[in-house]
Amino acid sequence: MTRVHDMGGRFGDGPVCPEPEDAPNFAEDWHARALAVTVAADSLGQWNIDVKRHARERLSPKDYTRFSYYEKWISALADLLVESGVLTEEDLRGGTSDDDHPLASRALKAEAVAGVLASGGPADRPSDVPVKFEVGQLVVTARRAANRFVDGGHTRLPMYAAGAQGRILMVHGAHVLPDSSAHRLGEAPEPLYAVVFPASELWANPEHPKDEVVLDLWQSYLEPA
Repeated sequence: MTRVHDMGGRFGDGPVCPEPEDAPNFAEDWHARALAVTVAADSLGQWNIDVKRHARERLSPKDYTRFSYYEKWISALADLLVESGVLTEEDLRGGTSDDDHPLASRALKAEAVAGVLASGGPADRPSDVPVKFEVGQLVVTARRAANRFVDGGHTRLPMYAAGAQGRILMVHGAHVLPDSSAHRLGEAPEPLYAVVFPASELWANPEHPKDEVVLDLWQSYLEPA
């Protein structure tokens, strides 16, 4: 059974309906607050972006399919806050304490938000792992889109690209490996590549066979063709 969020090429989920260009950034007022509290919680330094992504994909399939975008965000954040020991379930229910929180000194101040957002979170790192592939080389992705460290764990190789043949388009240098980082097993940086796949390699009946899909894939996902 595929992960519920891994929807590429899957049938039965209905049409993709892009929002109009003049749509507001936030459809509801609470959407902006959901983004704000997520960014503020990130600044506490208790998780990284891969841990956060994995928290969202671990939502139950029933919830994942019925939740809106920001409902997924805020629900996963609640899980992270409890799992990381930042808050308790009682805190989330509205319990209060007069004691200062141990992480209070890390609270993100309004005047610092712009700088935090502008700086981002670069994931490029030095690595001793040698570059295995070169631009133009044919490669094949792993036949199982699975985390090799943790059974059922996070990976950035989508199911629809498993076992597919592509061509190296670009070498990005070494980057944090999400499969390890999402489970707090260390950054384990390794070479990252842009790999181009013909649509006919990914889909049984592509509407436009000459279309191409470019995926950023880590070296451990790939083998020589």
